[in-house]
Amino acid sequence: MSQHQATQLATIQSELETPVREFFGATTATAVYAGLTHMIGFGFDGTACFRKGTRNGPDGLRSVSEDIESYSPYLDADLHDHDFIDLGNLSLGTSDDIESQWQHATDQFAEIFEPLNLKEQNVRVLTLGGEHSISYGPIRTYLQQFPDLVILHLDAHADLRDGFLGYHYSHASIIRRALDHFGPDHQLIQYGIRSGTRDEYKFMREHGTVRTSRKDFLDSVAAIPADRPIYLTLDLDYFDPAFLPGTGTPEPGGEDFHSYVSLIKLLRGKNLVGADVVELSPDIDPTGNSDVFAAKIVRELLIILNEKGAR
Repeated sequence: MSQHQATQLATIQSELETPVREFFGATTATAVYAGLTHMIGFGFDGTACFRKGTRNGPDGLRSVSEDIESYSPYLDADLHDHDFIDLGNLSLGTSDDIESQWQHATDQFAEIFEPLNLKEQNVRVLTLGGEHSISYGPIRTYLQQFPDLVILHLDAHADLRDGFLGYHYSHASIIRRALDHFGPDHQLIQYGIRSGTRDEYKFMREHGTVRTSRKDFLDSVAAIPADRPIYLTLDLDYFDPAFLPGTGTPEPGGEDFHSYVSLIKLLRGKNLVGADVVELSPDIDPTGNSDVFAAKIVRELLIILNEKGAR
């Protein structure tokens, strides 16, 4: 990293877990810098209700990252042209209690990023899951700091339940918990949803959050003003399990990689300020194809986020 070009904002006092390898040659650091994108892992699957294993997602992504090209032919851009930081993984602490583990890592995320002014200091965060409940900390932080934030929610599931299987902060409740922090100018756009309760579908229709066709979704993204901040929360079961089987709650009828590329090309001209990619479960797909698929998803996001830092 070019230290003279990046101003250090804070040294991380909490103990983070060292990643199995840095993602795509990122700089491994224990500090946050102005103008840079920071990756951080949250390997947790305590509330997963079907197949577990997403606790291995962050390092599963890292493990394959340098075995694929850093160059994106879709964006005609190379990740190696940018400096970015891999902070490692949040710690789950020492408790055997699932909720305590989640809370420990969520508090750690807040300790690192909430004191910063993400907008003014141009700090961008990409969080790697882990199940979808891990997105609560990042989403809450971004909602607090960006009063007009648009959340793009790509997922097979609505995630609007008010708790599930006894967990208030369940992976099936992440969007409901995000709405707890919505202000009058926040907006939610959901796409890819093909599983949910009757009540969840009623909510989405009544509040106009769900888009039911690719065209309507992409048109909605295109209509977002170029300077309005956008946060993307991407559950990998958004993709059809024929393409990405390595996820805990697969649902047939999902999207393909080209759908994602269409979105990425749109987001390149927008103000993407942060994102998370969740629900990769490497052991479910012994071929390793899902890991590679997910790593390319992350590569495209990192290029866009890094380009925002160069402006």
